[in-house]
Amino acid sequence: MMIDQALEHKPADFDELMKLLSEMECEVSRRGKAMRLKAPGWENVARMDALGVGYSEMEIRAVLAGEKQHTPRKKFSTQVHTPKVNLLVDIQAKLQAGKGAGYARWAKVFNLKQMAQTMNFLAEHNLLDYAELEGKAADATARHNELSEEIKAAEKRMAEIAALRTHIINYAKTRETYVAYRKSGYSKKFRDSHIDEILLHQAAKKAFDELAVEKLPTVKKLQTEYAQLLEKKKEAYRQYKGVREEMRQLLTAKANVDRILGDDYCGKKERNNVQR
Repeated sequence: MMIDQALEHKPADFDELMKLLSEMECEVSRRGKAMRLKAPGWENVARMDALGVGYSEMEIRAVLAGEKQHTPRKKFSTQVHTPKVNLLVDIQAKLQAGKGAGYARWAKVFNLKQMAQTMNFLAEHNLLDYAELEGKAADATARHNELSEEIKAAEKRMAEIAALRTHIINYAKTRETYVAYRKSGYSKKFRDSHIDEILLHQAAKKAFDELAVEKLPTVKKLQTEYAQLLEKKKEAYRQYKGVREEMRQLLTAKANVDRILGDDYCGKKERNNVQR
């Protein structure tokens, strides 16, 4: 498939073809007389002369020299066309045709390397049906948003706990001073000489009233809750990073598919899946 895509760009010679494959993140090497390739996701390299009819180095060189016509594998192989393989087949057909507004828009922004990455991602994750790709992207986005809200809620409560803990400590430290201030009949002289403590005490009382706290929790209890929230946030964020990357890959793949195949194709696939 990658060789077929590279040939569509009409490379001048074999070396330029190998360069195009390298730009598509296909590892190119030579051992002795054998040219070897390793596509993204492959565990082992493959000799070109083991890729099948039409794809040996000698045959490809003949094609580039104008001595032989290249027939892409999909055109002469017998395939069972089921919904599970239509997506890659249809993308490949559109790339080879190079027609349509969707392809034109995509070609202005993207390149062979990015399309190869998308094709490999779809194949490696067995996302060969548009509805399944769309569903996976929606699920990943929903999970991403759910974890994001969970992290925000934890951070909000942690901030409340930190503020409440500070007010409780300040309230306890300034209580005696405020009692004396009250006993002084709220003397201006007393207030001026203890202004910092009085303001801290009043701020703490105001915060308790705003939070509608009937019974103040202990600092130890708040610290325990804070530690639990911190662990919960760390775990949610660990999952969030993985889900965020998964969502990014799925949305990128879907966006590339949408651009290449166009709204008419994607809308038709959605309608067909609803009818089924």
